[in-house]
Amino acid sequence: MTVINLSIDKSPRSWYNILSDMGGLPEPKGKEAIERLGQYGIKECLRQEFSDQRYVPIPDELQKIYEQVLRPRPLVRAERLEKALHLPEGKIRLYYKREDLSPTGSHKVNTALAQAYFAAKEGKEKLVTETGAGQWGSALAFGAMLNNLDPTVFWVRSVYNWKNDRKTFMQLMGAEVLASPSDRTEIGRKLLKEWNEKNGNANHPGSLGIAISEGIETALKDEKSVYSLGSVLNHVLMHQTVIGQETREQFRMVDDYPDYMISCLGGGSNFGGFILPFAGEVLRGEAEKDIKFVAAQSQSAPNLSMGEYRYDFADHGEITPQLKMLTLGHQTSMTPIKGDGLRYHAAAPIISKLKAEHKMIETIAYPIDEKHVFERGVMFFQNEGVLPASESNYSAACAIDHALKLKEEWEQGKFDEKVIAFNISGHGTLDMMGYAEVLGNKLGRRISVDDLERLL
Repeated sequence: MTVINLSIDKSPRSWYNILSDMGGLPEPKGKEAIERLGQYGIKECLRQEFSDQRYVPIPDELQKIYEQVLRPRPLVRAERLEKALHLPEGKIRLYYKREDLSPTGSHKVNTALAQAYFAAKEGKEKLVTETGAGQWGSALAFGAMLNNLDPTVFWVRSVYNWKNDRKTFMQLMGAEVLASPSDRTEIGRKLLKEWNEKNGNANHPGSLGIAISEGIETALKDEKSVYSLGSVLNHVLMHQTVIGQETREQFRMVDDYPDYMISCLGGGSNFGGFILPFAGEVLRGEAEKDIKFVAAQSQSAPNLSMGEYRYDFADHGEITPQLKMLTLGHQTSMTPIKGDGLRYHAAAPIISKLKAEHKMIETIAYPIDEKHVFERGVMFFQNEGVLPASESNYSAACAIDHALKLKEEWEQGKFDEKVIAFNISGHGTLDMMGYAEVLGNKLGRRISVDDLERLL
């Protein structure tokens, strides 16, 4: 295992804004909804949302907080995994970025800290948000705690019901955590009533779109509150580019460069943060190789592969402006999964344009039962010692699947060497019930490459 550590003095001092290199985005629709953004959004984040500045400076105070939460983070050469997969030595190289090392266990803190910092500077007292897998809710609660703000988290009910430890974690940081849809909001009460009339119970599974609506409605009713979104929007992806910028510098340190960049994708924040600095090089004609950017998704919400590129709302209740995205439809019913952070109806406008117009992104959507991705995630863990979050299993699985396919092509003499880079966006320490439910009687045994190849 080779760990590539970047010194603090080499850490990014600005966020990278790819809008400057991709010719901007189609304007949002909905005049009233756009004007309403200023009532519930963080003003500095809204300024960043519509900026065309290539690099936006990270405030010095925030930079120190980034360092406190262990930025920069390592890039690791997965040599033990390479051996376990029987890859030709040095010819197919695997690297992974360790965003699991944040205090809350995921990449989400990169934007949560920034949004909480700006909200506090603007004199707000409360942060309101939504969460799917719970990683974003945890990250925002952490950011709120460090900035003396009170957080409220609307949590998709299907996940709220089984992730008790993560709920406790958020509460330890001072968060009020509500199952969504809830009886706290008009949209929540409406949906619970409709569900109860149809199903005879109020156990609506919820969705990120619904939780977003509840968060915005709550923030709009309290001038001391501000709403914070964890994915999709331009400024969120921009904050996450510290990941990709660090990764680029770390590849320079070992004189290497990726042929493939892979990560999981729901709304697009970790995928975007990882690939956008490299995608910018491609757009500017500066890339060292013809990189393939691959998004790993669930068939529960295959927004990139099955979505329509059109204007749609970011939330179920139609409060937000309409954005041009690859979307399944903002009120689409999607089957709950353990990697529920990937269960969102649309991909970020930036990611959508890179795929739909620039043709720069490939996708793969894995089966809803998640056995394929969890088994590969366990193999990654058993060799590298890093337990992925449920969502990050998709990233590890996609990297392993590509490596096994490339091994066959290498044996046929189709190329000399290839490099795969993938992002472990979070750890799975609080996802144990998910692992147990998906893998069942396969727990307690070592997973080998022979097992994987039989299942391909």
